[in-house]
Amino acid sequence: MTSCTVRVAEGPEDIDACFAVRKEVFVVEQDVPADLEYDDLDATAVHVLAVTADGTPLGTGRLLHGADAAGRTGAGPEVGSLGRLAVRAEARGLGVGAALVRGIEDAAGERGLTAIDLHAQVGALGFYERLGYTAYGPQFLDAGIVHRAMRREF
Repeated sequence: MTSCTVRVAEGPEDIDACFAVRKEVFVVEQDVPADLEYDDLDATAVHVLAVTADGTPLGTGRLLHGADAAGRTGAGPEVGSLGRLAVRAEARGLGVGAALVRGIEDAAGERGLTAIDLHAQVGALGFYERLGYTAYGPQFLDAGIVHRAMRREF
C-alpha cells in the first residue's frame, strides 16, 4: 500500500486534478472519446481524489446519488452509483484503487445510501469482488469496452 490520502474533492483545483487523472487513464490509455468520458453528471457528482503527501494526484472516482444514480442504476434513491474510478499507471497495485472505493463508500454512507452499483470493466471484476461487490446481469459494451454490473449492500 502506498501512502496516500483520499478525500472528497473540493474546489476547482481538486476537480481539475480528478479530470486530469481521468483523461490520462480513460481518454489517453483506453481511447475513450472525451465526449463520452465527461458528462453533465460531473457537475452534481461527488468526486473523490487520492493524493500523495506532496499533493500529487494518484487516482479518482465519482459517486452519483439521488436522481442521477437512479437514472444509471434503475434502482431506488437509496442506491448510489460508483463510476469513473481511475488510478494512474504508476500507482496501480499499491492499494490506491481500494482506498478510493472505500472513500466513495464513506461518502455514500454519509448521504444515507445503503448500496452502491457500478459498471466494472470485465478485467476489474476480481478487484471489485475482493471489495465485496457481486456481479449481476449480462455483460455489455460501454464506450467500446466490455462491462458487467455489480452491487454492494452496506
